[in-house]
Amino acid sequence: MPAASLVILGIDPGLADTGFGVIEKCGQKIKALAYGSIKTKAHVPHQQRLLQIRNELMALINKYQPQYAGVEKLFFAKNVTTAFSVAQARGVAVLCLGETCLKLYEFTPLQVKMALTGYGQADKKQIQQMVKIVLGLKEIPKPDDAADALAIAVCCAHSI
Repeated sequence: MPAASLVILGIDPGLADTGFGVIEKCGQKIKALAYGSIKTKAHVPHQQRLLQIRNELMALINKYQPQYAGVEKLFFAKNVTTAFSVAQARGVAVLCLGETCLKLYEFTPLQVKMALTGYGQADKKQIQQMVKIVLGLKEIPKPDDAADALAIAVCCAHSI
């Protein structure tokens, strides 16, 4: 009997750029279905930027019908203003997942690095290279937020 196929959405939240990656896991094989970034404009009112993130995430969820989602946990406190805007974008993403009853997995950057490289101090280029290899892509996914979201989705696939 063939293995059941699972669709997983990875989200790297941010107000200016929310990275997304949609993967499919069938048995031990994982492939990318879609990836990119939801970009919002700085001069647009804050609530409109959050609404854009919500609408585009809901469109992705409706299109790909994932069963699971992985989202990066917040981990920094150096720039409070950035932390608040990332937290708001993350809240919008989590709300979308709640609205659609998706099973949510949350990962720290350390967990994502360990899942992809086995090394908690891996740098961004190492993670991106492993995303490319694991998903059989011809090149490293761009933008960086999309590569991060795919890494989160792969981490989620390994956790299921």
